[in-house]
Amino acid sequence: MKRFLAFTVVVGLAAAGAWAQAVPVIFDTDMGNDVDDALALAMLHALQTRGECRLLGVTVTKDNPWAPVYVDLVNTFYGRGQIPVGMVKGSGVTPENSPMIQSPAERRRADGTLVYPRRLASGAEAVEAVALLRRLLASEKDGSVVIVQVGFSTNLARLLDTPADLELVGRKVRLLSVMAGNFAQPKPEFNVQMDTASARRLFDRWPGEIVASGFEIGDAMKFPAARIEKDFAWAADHPVVDAYRAYMKMPYDRQTWDLTAVLYALRPGGGYFDLSAPGRITADDAGRTTFRPEVGGKHRYLVLTEAQRARTLECMVGLASQPAK
Repeated sequence: MKRFLAFTVVVGLAAAGAWAQAVPVIFDTDMGNDVDDALALAMLHALQTRGECRLLGVTVTKDNPWAPVYVDLVNTFYGRGQIPVGMVKGSGVTPENSPMIQSPAERRRADGTLVYPRRLASGAEAVEAVALLRRLLASEKDGSVVIVQVGFSTNLARLLDTPADLELVGRKVRLLSVMAGNFAQPKPEFNVQMDTASARRLFDRWPGEIVASGFEIGDAMKFPAARIEKDFAWAADHPVVDAYRAYMKMPYDRQTWDLTAVLYALRPGGGYFDLSAPGRITADDAGRTTFRPEVGGKHRYLVLTEAQRARTLECMVGLASQPAK
């Protein structure tokens, strides 16, 4: 018995040590505009289960009431319904409904109960996103927080509007990993194009390091539909699978844009990507991004080599489909 208790204590201390090292992360998403947001959120839950991150909260930039509800039900599905969800207010960006978030939220069993319980009954119950960001950052240690932005820059740009919040961001955030831009072709990218003013303000004013995963990175690696059907079979009902099936007619392989930003943010030294030289990212009025090398620059973008492609995709698929604890 003494040996068992000693083993239990050691395991408990090891788990506590891993948790202490977990990276505090905030996920900022336009959930509902593409299914890669849902897969990226599933990845974050897998990484938290592994002790690699601690999901502080999720803020939404899609101005639709189903978006925070879907985020909340996914968090609840993974056993983390206490994670706060913030909602953009009055942005007017992509307010339209989306089956990928609405259908899972409305699914009910024969007895009338929800297939996916959640804390939020509607988006109106979600707190305002910038207020949540401010509160979450203030509660963490200086230089510890990683923010993953995979939607529009609306929330984070608004956070930079006051000197106090700008100082808070500079003090608390050590990395901003964004899915934004296109660094292979001079073409507008959706996240930048839909709220260009906010994207330009973000790149111009963000006080710390930014690493961008451009359109070309996720476009080069597609999540296989066959893995949706096979690797998530551990759950009879899965909200990410439901979202994938509702987003487009099956079977289809979907780009991994948002997943790449999550993977780099939490495993920057994993060898999954290379990085550009330091410099500065800017955006024009049409939503096209430009990178200019600059000594001491705080911006970089991801580079994917052919040798990295298969391993990186397999890692993302494995994390997104990892069973809930």
